[in-house]
Parts: sequence; structure tokens; C-alpha cells
Amino acid sequence: MKKSGTKKVVLAYSGGLDTSAIIPWLKENYGGCEVYAFVANVGQDPKELKDVEKKAKASGAVACKVVDLREEFVKDYVYPVLKTGALYEGTYYLGTSMARPIIAKAQVEYALEVGADTLCHGATGKGNDQVRFETTYTALAPQLKVIAPWREWDLRSREALIDYLKVRKIPTTATVEKIYSRDENAWHISTEGGVLESTWNQANTDCWAWTVSPEDAPNQPELVTIGIEKGEVVSVNGKKLSPYNCVATLNKIGAKHGVGRVDIIENRLVGIKSRGCYETPGGTIMMTALRGLEQLILDRDSFKWREQLGIEMAYVVYDGRWFAPYRRSIQAAAEVLAQDMTGEVVVKLYKGNATAVQKKSPNSLYNEEFATFGEDEVYDHSHAGGFIRLFSLSSRIRALNEEQQKQTAKKAKK
Repeated sequence: MKKSGTKKVVLAYSGGLDTSAIIPWLKENYGGCEVYAFVANVGQDPKELKDVEKKAKASGAVACKVVDLREEFVKDYVYPVLKTGALYEGTYYLGTSMARPIIAKAQVEYALEVGADTLCHGATGKGNDQVRFETTYTALAPQLKVIAPWREWDLRSREALIDYLKVRKIPTTATVEKIYSRDENAWHISTEGGVLESTWNQANTDCWAWTVSPEDAPNQPELVTIGIEKGEVVSVNGKKLSPYNCVATLNKIGAKHGVGRVDIIENRLVGIKSRGCYETPGGTIMMTALRGLEQLILDRDSFKWREQLGIEMAYVVYDGRWFAPYRRSIQAAAEVLAQDMTGEVVVKLYKGNATAVQKKSPNSLYNEEFATFGEDEVYDHSHAGGFIRLFSLSSRIRALNEEQQKQTAKKAKK
């Protein structure tokens, strides 16, 4: 039965099996509506974008728009999150999570441009992406309707999707042998499914797409110099680069040393645990450099506050609340801390490890004269006694009170 009321739909389109099937399905189930395909280039493999417009129209789309979002993605989404030090559940660099809001925002802009009344995405009903897309839609264009085919149709397997397209004579290069589900952008690539569905299976070589195995990485370490200005990476080995090119350059360097691999089981927002292998070589190097630099610059309370900001930001981004005031408030606090985050860090790459081995900053609070274990003339050790007495004053008063109570209790027994 066809559903009415939808005239123009803008679909977040990738050219893959799912979204290729969604285009004819929308036309068949929503009163012959016009479908506009929207493709976001966020740094995925160029092969995925080859002939994507032709492919969309062959599936039944009236038009297809491809937008290059790579620089905006890194500069306005990745870099702000990096300043907070956000890692979801301590390990995940939020590659997919950060990409969804910029894709959904650009999709909304295209929908308003063509006068569409509906938005559509290909996210499944089990995952986080449906939340991320639709939360962004709601924040930016609540007047537009949303269609999520995976919550409606009865196509439940790759075989069913391939047969669906074959019956309609719509070309596809997809095969039933596809084992893994992958998501790729400028920041990372993720791999799920296949052998990873059993937590007792070790990830095999097929589970990793970008990085070499640390065991097969070069036997000689490599030093890479990261230039940082106000919490943003601006140069690699002395060469000034745009944010996107900083990431792309460091991805290549880190990948050959096996840097940036994590194999994790995470808690999805919808309540399901999932396992994935994530590769973020450039991001791991950047995070190592930034966290190394802040050791020089941030005082104790500022460092603690930055850590708290990172924890909160990780959940905000993972949950798809990018356009919420809460995210902006966290970011505002992180920007204040980042103002002094300028300097250089040398990161050593070796067999899957990234270690900050040299650090310098004009804003460093580290003072060798104060920190030395040798003889100095700037620190009077005797001053520490008064500090400790004041610092432990509440503990002293508590102990004295307890002793007084004991003495009172003894007298009462006599």
C-alpha cells in the first residue's frame, strides 16, 4: 500500500547496496515521490565516489549532488573535539560519530534548496546512526518529515536487497559474499561483522584496512614533529598544512607503523553492545601530541577540568547531540583552555605505539629551576611544612574531634 503526503525526498546516499535499494523502494511505497540523492565526501575512498551520480540516477533518483566536506569536517568537527580530549569509553576516537552531524546538516541544506518535504537515511534500527541523523534533522529542520526504511521494510538480508534490485533491473556491484561492514572517512575506518561477531575470535588481517600489523611495521622508529597553535595541529615536520591535509599526512605516516588500532566492545546508545576494529593512525598521533603539550601548559585544576570536558564531550558526540547547547557550552570551555596550547611535540612511532618524547612551548609552566632534584636557590624546602599543615588541616581537626569523643565516652563509662 502506497503512502501519500510525500512529494520530494532527499536521501543520504552512499552508492552502496542499501541506499541503492532505498531509491526504488521510496518511489514504490511513497506515491511515486521524487528522490534526490545526496552524497557527502568526508574523505572516504575515492572509489566509492566514482560514477556515484550515474549510479544514483540508474536507481531512479531525479538528481544527485556530491559535496566535498573534507576540510570542514576536520576543521569544524574533528579539531574542536580534539581540544577536549574526548574518547568514548576511553578508547574510541569517535570517527563515525563526528561525521554524521556534518553529513546530516549538508543533507538538510540540500533538502531546503530543492524544496523537499522529507529526509531519508539508510541507518539500521539497531545502530547509533539513526539517532545521530534524526537528532540533527530535528535540530535544523523540524518541519521536514523523516523516513527510515530499515524500520519499515521487510528486506532483512543482503540476498534480499540484491534480489530486489535484480527484479527491477537496477545494476549493482554488490555480492552476497560481503563479510564486513565498514565506515570510512578522513579521520578513521571502522570494521564490524564477520569474525568479529564472536568476542572469542581474534581479529584477523582482513579486519584491518589501513594499518600494517605492528609486528610487520618497520624495525626502526620514526620521529614526527607536530606543530600546534591554540590547540590545533597546524604543521607536520615543519610543513604548514590545512587541517584535512594534516590528518591525511599523519594517516599515511602512522599507518605504516601500525599506529592507531583498537579492537573494542562498546555500548551503543540503543542498549546493544557491539564490537568493532577501528583504525585512527593520524588521530592517534594528534591526540598524543596534544595531550603531551598540555602536560607542559595546563595547571592541575585546568588539566582535571579538561579531562571532565573530554568525558562529557565523548558522550555528547557519540549520542548525536552536536547541535545542542550543551555541546556548544563544553566547546566554549575547551576553547578557553586551548588559547595557551601552542608549541611543538615530537612523537616517536614504533611498532603500533605513539609516544611524545620531546615537548616545548612558550607557555610552559614547567620550570627546570623549580623541578630539579639537584641543589637550587629558588625553592625553600622548609616552606613545604607550613603548606602541608594547612593542606591537611581538616584531617587534623577531624582526628582531634574523634580523639575528644573517645575521651568523653571513656569518662561517661566511669
